[in-house]
Amino acid sequence: MGKTLMMVHREWFRNSKRYRANGLPQRMPIACKASRVYIKSPVRRVSNLADRKEEPVKTYLGIIAVSIGFAVTVGLPAAPRQEETPRAGALPPAWAYPVNPGGGQRAADDGVPRRVPGSAITFSLTETRDLFNPPDWHPDGHPAMPQIVSNGRSPAVRACGYCHLPNGQGRPENSGIAGLPAAYIVQQMADYKAGLRRSSEPRMGPPRAMLAIGENAEDDEVAAAAEYFSSFPFKPWIRVVETDTVPETFIAGAMYAAEEGGGREAIGNRIVEIPEDLGRTELRDDASGFVAYLPVGSLGRGEALVTTGGEGRTTRCGVCHGPDLKGLGPVPGLAGRSPSYSARQLYDFQTGARRGAWSALMEDVVDDLTLEDLVAIAAYTASLEP
Repeated sequence: MGKTLMMVHREWFRNSKRYRANGLPQRMPIACKASRVYIKSPVRRVSNLADRKEEPVKTYLGIIAVSIGFAVTVGLPAAPRQEETPRAGALPPAWAYPVNPGGGQRAADDGVPRRVPGSAITFSLTETRDLFNPPDWHPDGHPAMPQIVSNGRSPAVRACGYCHLPNGQGRPENSGIAGLPAAYIVQQMADYKAGLRRSSEPRMGPPRAMLAIGENAEDDEVAAAAEYFSSFPFKPWIRVVETDTVPETFIAGAMYAAEEGGGREAIGNRIVEIPEDLGRTELRDDASGFVAYLPVGSLGRGEALVTTGGEGRTTRCGVCHGPDLKGLGPVPGLAGRSPSYSARQLYDFQTGARRGAWSALMEDVVDDLTLEDLVAIAAYTASLEP
């Protein structure tokens, strides 16, 4: 019998500083099998980063997904710290945590039936906003939904298909959960129920809603939703574009959208993820995706960090997430997922807002990656075929 994953990694982390101090090759578990992991082979030598000059910002590389919390990777030498890190009270990046400013009013229902391309179905505007009976524009595009996905349980548990969409593709303010391992989904709901999975920005609406849903969802409802969403793959959903400038944006509900008739502004060091067609997205059309604008050079930088560890800066994501980053056992896939969501989860691991299963093992892994690294990692994984 092999050691459990937690036992093996606790032992590894206890010895990692000694290995680094002596320039020794570090070993870590790399073969995952359900919840068991066995030590099989050495990992490359980790170089000393003590003289690195980049500004350190705590972030977490191992799990970038949707709901991304099972990865276990190698601890790295600490880079020099500056006074303000996320745990020292820095504000979370606004581009990753849109907060509805309030004061706005939804358009009134004018009684005109709404339609979307590729569907013969019509819904009223009011029907598209029903938390307990969300519109299913393309019912042939997914299996039959269980009750908890299609209707939820009023008033405490809204339909999963409202936020995550009937086909599980999700939106930047929540998560694409199609194709995630059922065991992973169940664990995340358990973490919500226990109050262990929170947001670094407590004013952001969707994470608050998930805490309430997690607290009230029954085990059989969680199991049904997990089995449903894990039964079909996540599809290409996000177009990624490297650019120096982006459309001016505003917050539409809990996500960013392009200002109609607005100009362009410098992208800076952020990810700007917006609907391809805001009208269809607001009607909750699960066939209308998103575009993510990324700083020029972020894909190349992210590829180096994700696939090689960036010359000792971190560990290859494929060690735990599989060689194609499409998941391994209960570890979720990263490929093609929302970069806004991925970056948000990394940041939540940094601040300790996300403290569920396996998060303690993330602390020494990417503790000193910069915010630029975080952007690059989320950008590159989003660019991959899911």
